[in-house]
Amino acid sequence: MRTIPPHIAQCLRRETPRRPLGPAALDAHLQGGIATDALHDMLAATPDDLAAAIAFTAGTAARLAGARPILWVRQDAAEQLSGALHAPGLAALGLDPARILLVRARDAPAVLRAGLDAARSGALGAVLIEPWGESRHLDMTATRRLALAAATTPVLLLRAGSPMPSAAATRWRIRAAPSRPRPARAPGAALHVELLRHRQGIPGRAWLLEWDDEQREFRTAQDAGDAFSASRGRAPVARAG
Repeated sequence: MRTIPPHIAQCLRRETPRRPLGPAALDAHLQGGIATDALHDMLAATPDDLAAAIAFTAGTAARLAGARPILWVRQDAAEQLSGALHAPGLAALGLDPARILLVRARDAPAVLRAGLDAARSGALGAVLIEPWGESRHLDMTATRRLALAAATTPVLLLRAGSPMPSAAATRWRIRAAPSRPRPARAPGAALHVELLRHRQGIPGRAWLLEWDDEQREFRTAQDAGDAFSASRGRAPVARAG
């Protein structure tokens, strides 16, 4: 029997570093949280769900990056068709706009090149790349390169469209969901999040999440509803199932 060299054996024993997203059930399903050394594919279920996908991706990036800066690479078409990033909204998701380095690129190849170079640098907390549409350049080879670079810096691939082959460790499909009102009639923000792929675990699970502005983390909608009801001195509404 051949002996495995010590440096290779050490790599094989290394546990994947993870960062919790907030909800206990979701983090437990992810074996402690989302991997910090991987590529994650964030997919808006429809173009109308892109705002919800941006919210989930931005919140996840904030959790992954900690206090380090985030590079957000957007294709020009995304900026033109879905609108510019809104600084107060990002701040509500725990992302200080001053920590975001925003890069606009002409086309998908330029988006991928900028994201790849940034991830390889090791100088950032996370890299978020947002190409527009289903580009032929976003193939398995391109995502393998991103996955390798993500071993240094986590990479989030945000897009709308149908699932495409990729080397991502996880793939998420995000939809907007009805939300309960917040105090002072502030609008709520609920997300239906489905885990389509999990290379180190079991896919096929879905959660209804809301963002907690105070704790700067996601919560299940039931937990958020309980906290809201308690703050108003009412019993939480029971849900079927």
